[in-house]
Amino acid sequence: MTSLQFQAILQLLQNSPDPASVPLTERRATADALAAQTPLLDGVYTEEMGISAKGHTIPALLVAAQSARDDRLILYFHGGGYALGSIATHRDLACRLSAVSGARVLLVDYRLAPEHPFPAAVEDGTAVYHYLLQNGYTPDQLIIGGESAGGGLTLAVLLALRDGGHPLPAAAFALSPWVDLALTGDSLHRNAANDPGLTLAHLQEFASWYLGETDPQTPLASPLYANLSGLPPLLIQVGTAEILLDDARRLAAHAETVSVSVTRDEHEGMIHGWQGFAAFLPEAFEALENVGNFVASNQSPVN
Repeated sequence: MTSLQFQAILQLLQNSPDPASVPLTERRATADALAAQTPLLDGVYTEEMGISAKGHTIPALLVAAQSARDDRLILYFHGGGYALGSIATHRDLACRLSAVSGARVLLVDYRLAPEHPFPAAVEDGTAVYHYLLQNGYTPDQLIIGGESAGGGLTLAVLLALRDGGHPLPAAAFALSPWVDLALTGDSLHRNAANDPGLTLAHLQEFASWYLGETDPQTPLASPLYANLSGLPPLLIQVGTAEILLDDARRLAAHAETVSVSVTRDEHEGMIHGWQGFAAFLPEAFEALENVGNFVASNQSPVN
């Protein structure tokens, strides 16, 4: 039985107009403005940063709950189809991740499509990881994670690091990951009526913006088609009502076939993005607690 809060969110999403006719810049601004109305958790430290990359600066927000250790950090990539999302839209989620994991969180404003198509996001993600290593963090102190497109980006960054011969983080987590931009999962159709927050049409639009002329089965764009061997332990979390359910299940199965340690975390009846409502949704808080436990169990022990 889902909570009354979840039923209210479900009804709200079902009655919301499709934003497809709204210009992308307006969608971004509206999302930022709505998110700004959510106050930060008490006692949370935040620090805005600018990380130098090739020819540009990557904005980032460092978030630390009171319980967060300085020597543990989650590098977090937000969702939004590679075209939406920002530090502003995901700062509450970052605060809550810090609180449940005992780690600091670095939330990254990687470059977005269509202005900056593939592989810009992957380049920014790897640049920030190298920045952390160059500024005192060791791989065993780092976890990479993200949700939706950020979950796909998490896998892409891991693959880019592995292929470049660089040390990998202690572990990674992908929440409701979008890892198949070729859009072949059956749940895209099977769960269409159950998941009002995301549609196949949205994903087709996002994929066209992000890919441009790139083959949708390119491994760093769609990690489902990559060789996943050698990756660190993964947590893959998904709701059973999501249209991206099969992305998560196929990713987990693919990783397990090459002996990657995978923790599968499926939540009955949950829709895409439910973790973002942790401020008032018990199902979301439970999901984030699972992420926090995974992070704590996969980082270096407390000295």
